[in-house]
Amino acid sequence: MPSTHNSGSSSPLTSFGRSIWSRREPFQSTEANQESSEQELEVQSFQKLVTELFHDLSAVGADELLSIAWIRKLLDVFVSCQDEFRVLLLKNKAQVSKPPLDHWADEYLDRSLKALDICNAARDGIDKIRVWHKHLEIVLCALESRQRAFSEGQFRRARKALVDLAIEMLDERDSGSVLSHRNWSFGLNNNTRKDARRRQHSSGSSTGHSRSNSWSVSHSWSAAKQLQSIASNLVAPRGNEVIATNRLAGSVFTMSSVLTFVLSSLVAAVPCQDRGISTHFSIPPQYSWGIPLSSLHERIIEESKKRERHNSHGLLREIYHVERCARHMTDLMDLVQFPLTEEQKVEVEQELQELASICENLKNGLDPLERQIREVFRRIMNCRTEGLELLSSANNLE
Repeated sequence: MPSTHNSGSSSPLTSFGRSIWSRREPFQSTEANQESSEQELEVQSFQKLVTELFHDLSAVGADELLSIAWIRKLLDVFVSCQDEFRVLLLKNKAQVSKPPLDHWADEYLDRSLKALDICNAARDGIDKIRVWHKHLEIVLCALESRQRAFSEGQFRRARKALVDLAIEMLDERDSGSVLSHRNWSFGLNNNTRKDARRRQHSSGSSTGHSRSNSWSVSHSWSAAKQLQSIASNLVAPRGNEVIATNRLAGSVFTMSSVLTFVLSSLVAAVPCQDRGISTHFSIPPQYSWGIPLSSLHERIIEESKKRERHNSHGLLREIYHVERCARHMTDLMDLVQFPLTEEQKVEVEQELQELASICENLKNGLDPLERQIREVFRRIMNCRTEGLELLSSANNLE
């Protein structure tokens, strides 16, 4: 009798085996599709979050753009984006450590390292604003008068504080700036300006020594060059890279763009060594967050081009108020003669009210802003450490 194995029909065992595999293959395929679908939803969720946050940021009015409150909101947005980005990468560890995504991750970690210097420089800038704030408070205290009877002695003390403020700002100017070679003088007359320069040179060694001790970056460091280095090669992934990484390369590009924008805004806003805001963003239309981000960047560039902001020590709204108020106070002191007329008394009191408001805003805003910059520094450093460990562990397994 011929063997059944040689017949055209399959044995029950073979049929059973085939039935197992025929059911298993669709099951595995479904499982893979579910994982891919989950990942795609996570990527879309991240992109949506970034878009919504930047739309909210861009809804700010002209008077609030680059204020301390807006910068703090920007830093909050960065932290939210990075937290979501970190979770996304940790859920896809296997892909992060493989080409081509490992290259994108490595570039982001490199940008993160450079970002730490800018955080330090921004904190130094806040320290400079604190010094300016102290001089303004001296002016305020010197001219405080419950009886509205201003004396020449009060005006001398206030003028000295304004000259000291001018010296501090001249020192900041002399540290170098890409934006302009400033002739900052609050509108001082020639005698007052010469007095500021003379006192600056006579105390130059001690002032310079004190300043260098507070810096977290070297004298040769440049915020503008650091930004250029961070923004270099910041281009969107090609289509094949997007497909090969299940869109994760696009997420890394998104986070790199957010990081670069936040850093360029910080450098534009606060006094930084060798400032500059020449960063250029080229964002393909498929990234919906690109529209509000580019719009904000263009508004900041336009703000820097305004005549009254061109020679500013920083685009922070509160710095503009400090500079304007100091100019007005100095001009007023140059014009008044004793005894003051009623009109001059009213004008002085109006300027003092504005000065008091500026001092209050700086008092309430600078400390929280510095704490946020410290927190951003810590978050960037921790995220970078996790990323390096992730890439390192993958290499060790190989």
